[in-house]
Amino acid sequence: MVIQIDSREKPHAIQQILAEFDRQGIKHPISKLFVGDYMNYDNPRVVVDRKQNLTELCSNVCQDHDRFRNEIVRALENDIKIVFLCEHGQGIESLEDVIFWKNPRSVKYRRQNGKLVKYKTKATSGETLYNILTTMQKKYGVEFLFCRKEDTGRRIVEILSDEH
Repeated sequence: MVIQIDSREKPHAIQQILAEFDRQGIKHPISKLFVGDYMNYDNPRVVVDRKQNLTELCSNVCQDHDRFRNEIVRALENDIKIVFLCEHGQGIESLEDVIFWKNPRSVKYRRQNGKLVKYKTKATSGETLYNILTTMQKKYGVEFLFCRKEDTGRRIVEILSDEH
């Protein structure tokens, strides 16, 4: 198996993934991908797009929605399926678990009369994010999977081997 890695992946962020590929004897050239972050040369019609956690995924689907959707549409137009693999861990093992996610941006602190006061923001809730992701999954045929950071390399291989 040969898995191409997108050149925009940060080397420090994927050291464990590269170690897993090496452990399994998987070649992994690095160059720019049309969509996604990882692609198996034997099946270029499925790619994995890695997200470091739900905060990044939330930011992508909310603040960067047009760019995010455009990448999905570009993939669809070229018969490529995108599997988003989110390295969140911490009890998020399936899309349904996202409902219970507490967005770290939903609470802020500020000084008021010399004291630190906690206040709620209008940050996206887990339930809202779940609704957005399930809509995208139904509308565009993408898939959202979740894993712990230490399992990412193995999961990428499983997904690209069509064993997921």
